[in-house]
Order: sequence, then C-alpha cells, then structure tokens
Amino acid sequence: MTQLISEIASPLTGRIKVPGDKSISHRALIMGTMAIGRSRISGLLEGEDVLNTARAMTAMGADIAQEANGDWSVHGVGIGGLCAPKNALDMGNSGTGARLIMGLVATYPFTTTFIGDNSLSGRPMKRVTDPLSKFGAEFHGSKDMTLPLTVTGISDPTPIEYVVPVASAQVKSAILLGALNTPGKTTVIETTPTRDHTERLFEHFGVPLEMTRQGNGMAITVTGHGELTARDMVVPADPSSAAFPTVAALITPGSHITIENVGMNISRTGIFTTLIDMGADIRFTNERLECGESVADITVKYSELRGVTVPMARAPSMIDEYPILCIAASFAEGETIMHGIEELRVKESDRIASMVTGLKACGVTITEHTDGMTITGQPHIGGGAMVKTHLDHRIAMSFLTLGMRSDKPITVDDGTVIETSFPGFSRLMNGLGAKIGQR
Repeated sequence: MTQLISEIASPLTGRIKVPGDKSISHRALIMGTMAIGRSRISGLLEGEDVLNTARAMTAMGADIAQEANGDWSVHGVGIGGLCAPKNALDMGNSGTGARLIMGLVATYPFTTTFIGDNSLSGRPMKRVTDPLSKFGAEFHGSKDMTLPLTVTGISDPTPIEYVVPVASAQVKSAILLGALNTPGKTTVIETTPTRDHTERLFEHFGVPLEMTRQGNGMAITVTGHGELTARDMVVPADPSSAAFPTVAALITPGSHITIENVGMNISRTGIFTTLIDMGADIRFTNERLECGESVADITVKYSELRGVTVPMARAPSMIDEYPILCIAASFAEGETIMHGIEELRVKESDRIASMVTGLKACGVTITEHTDGMTITGQPHIGGGAMVKTHLDHRIAMSFLTLGMRSDKPITVDDGTVIETSFPGFSRLMNGLGAKIGQR
C-alpha cells in the first residue's frame, strides 16, 4: 500500500489523453480470441484489470502480445476453440473481466475456477450465474456465489431467452458471450438500456445479431456457432477516466483543459450531461466514429456549479461516475440529490458508504440514503483527512481530486489500486498543475 497526498492545485491547463476505455478493452481481447486470425488493438487500456483478462485469454489458448508500436495483437482460436486453463484464472480486482469470462466459458465442456483479490471475492456473482446456469452450466461456490467460484461448462448448451431483472451490461454481455458457442438463437431482453459495447463489437466482427425495440428496452438475439474473422479495433479513451480531470478542471479556478479521443457512446455519457446541467462549461469537438463507437475531444473550463437532482433513469449511463460527481457536488451551490444508485453498494467497495464516510471526514455536508446520497455544496471544503479507499480505484481518484481544491491536503491510504484502471493518473494530473505525491 502506498499513501498518496493531494494538495491545492495550480490552475489546470493543457491537452491530455487518458487511458483506453476499460469496458471496451476487456471486450476487445475476448472478441479477438473468438476470431480466427490476428486482430490488432490500438488504444488498449494497460491497467491491471485488463491485463488479467489478457492473461485469462492466453491461458485458454489465445496468443496475445504487445507490438513495438504499442498496439496489441491477438491471435484468436475461433468460436469453439477455447481450451481448459491449467490453473485458476486470477481476475484480480475486475468484476467485469470475471463476469464476462464466466459467460464465455459457461458453454464450453471444461471446468474453470475463478479467483480474485479480497475486494472482488466479496462481490456477488449470482446475477450472472443464475442466467448462465440456464444454458446447462454448473457453478460451485459459496451460497452467494462469491469467488473463489468454479464453473463446469456444458458440451451441448441450450439456447435461452432471459429478461435481465436489473440494469446490468455485465449480465447482458455474459449471456451474449455464452451464446456465441451455443447453437440456435439466444435472446436477452433488457427493460432499461445499458452500455452496448458488446453489441457494437459483435457487429464489428460480423456476429449474427438482431436487435428489436421493446418499449423502452431492447431484445438482443444472437445466433451462435458462427465463424468470426479477425478485425482491427480502436479503443477510445475511457469516459469514466476522463471524468476525473474534467471535474478537477471544473472545480479549480483558472483551469482550461482538453481531453482527446474520448468515447462518447450515449450509454456512457450521463456524467457529462449531468455536469452540463450543473452549469459546467464543457464542449465537444472533432466528433467522429471509430469501430462503431462515437468519439470526440472534450474541452473543459472552470465553472461555478449548481446542485441538481440527477434523474434516476440516467444512472445506467454514469453508474461508475457517481463518486467523482460527489466531488463536483461538494462545491456546487445548493443540493445535489442522487437516488436509484443502490448498485454502487456492490461495486469494488460499497461506494455510497465509502463516499459518505470520506466526505464527512473532509467536512462536506452529505446525507446517506439506502439508494443514494444528498450533498449540500459549499464554497470551501476543509479537507485534511486520511481516507480509506477499500481497494477501490474510483474512491482513491475521487478524493485525490477533492484534495486539489480543499483547504488542507487529503491523503488516501492506498494509491496503488488506481493502476487497475488509470495507470499514470498522478503523473498525468501533475502535468496539468495538480500536486499529488507519496506521503
């Protein structure tokens, strides 16, 4: 564990690139493995979570390596070509990697054991094991299906139709990945739209895919047992990572930054919509499409923010960004009210509890709800606290961002967890004008 301390920043200025999108990076490695031939990936996030997915795919037969120019190549095994891993797959801190790969192996006739760090081992997997068992796979673990967990796949999986009971792109994607090696048509029905990176990559690779509107939701049908040909992929910058320098610039007087090549998938941009509702000066330029994903450069200037009530329906498009939204809300005039985000309690940490405890210690007026938080903004935040990250990278980066504007420096108990999603965070922020260092 390495303690990091953040103190009052200079005005943040400059142009930066944040790491590649974590959600797309996981999926790019998996889809490259499912194709025949060599797929090249540029912009892959080289954080520990994604590297664990790369190791898992390698353990099941893929040949994955970084090329001299920094791109990654994946020599795939094709649908039906996975082999049983010789050892347990260590997913570290990554719930996304664990859940997606569980879906993938559920329809293969071998046994796979998943392990992870203390944080991941406490996170529930029943939301994916329940639907995946309908293919015929068997799961062996604790009552709550926490890691370590063993999956015994099925040699003749049965196509299924499943209505996702909660808004979860991970559950949807796990089923769709299981469908690739399942004969016939498998359908996932989601009543609330979630991020659609899996569907976009399926289309990029030519997976037979049908999507039909059902009210406010969507029915997604995959025809399995196809053959996929390798494709090159471009991973845009992660909007979840871009949210941290965005909020840092908004709350630090005199700041003016540009973040290049950020993914603008409509299922991921709720944080920017909310910040603009709060009065943020955020502008999007150089808008374009890359591999089916919308991309733009984002220019951000310091702004005087006001509190808002965040629509509950917006939660799926910004679920990972509520911790950093809390930092913006701490300086916004009036109240910022957040409900319908109980999913935060089963992330890398209980993010509602973690943010409430940490913000109170720093002098922020905050009320905890079962399904969210209410924050009353103020012009000055005392800071001066030592904040527990609970092995959660977004908690760590959020409080380091708060320290850039608080009256007294803020320390986080473990900055190493940031490497799971944003390698080089402190160095990049310090290049803009932040003052983050080891304590």
